[in-house]
Amino acid sequence: MLFDLRARGRRRTIQVIYVFLAVLMGGGLIFFGIGGATSGGLFDAFKSGGGSSSGNDVLEKNVKKAETRVRLHPRDPAAWVALTRAQYQVAGLGDNYDQNTGAFTAKGKQALVPVERSWDRYLALNPPKPNADLASLMVQALGPPGLNHADKAVAAQEIVVDARPASTGLYTQLAALAYEAGQTRKGDLSAQKAIALAPKDQRSTLRDEFKQLKQQSAAAAAQPTTTPSG
Repeated sequence: MLFDLRARGRRRTIQVIYVFLAVLMGGGLIFFGIGGATSGGLFDAFKSGGGSSSGNDVLEKNVKKAETRVRLHPRDPAAWVALTRAQYQVAGLGDNYDQNTGAFTAKGKQALVPVERSWDRYLALNPPKPNADLASLMVQALGPPGLNHADKAVAAQEIVVDARPASTGLYTQLAALAYEAGQTRKGDLSAQKAIALAPKDQRSTLRDEFKQLKQQSAAAAAQPTTTPSG
């Protein structure tokens, strides 16, 4: 079965979830902004750098400019959006992000810490309509590919869901993240919505996979955590 992950644990479970979502929705829509919008996805955030030193310099300068802007206008939500996005783009440069695994490296995760901080500052301003494109990036930054702060990833995905046309992909991703976060009720409701929106010939398979995912997320959560000795 698709989610038969056994001893690989929580990280492996979520990696397979993302592969499943990519296949289900026709070729990696998670990374291009799932749900019909193609801006704000993971690849959009990184491609402007182009992997060149000149592109990297531009992105790093963007961070400096955005930092200056928030110092001058700390209550301006748009300033924090710009800073968070710029920091996220830099966090994905070079060996910070592994294109093969679709996840941030240890170095990249360190670079995501200020991204999370800026996102928190932005949300603290209570913008009436949080930026959904930025939220889609934060799903990656705060979700399993990044810092794996599951509750925050769920909240970011909810912003995306609220802002975009309803789709199986959006609710499937929300369900997967909610189960990972231990938010079973929200996961169940999102899974039901995803199934209802799916083509009829996919609903039975999708229902079975959600059942497996829910069980395995619960099993992973029940596993005792270990701390380094010494």
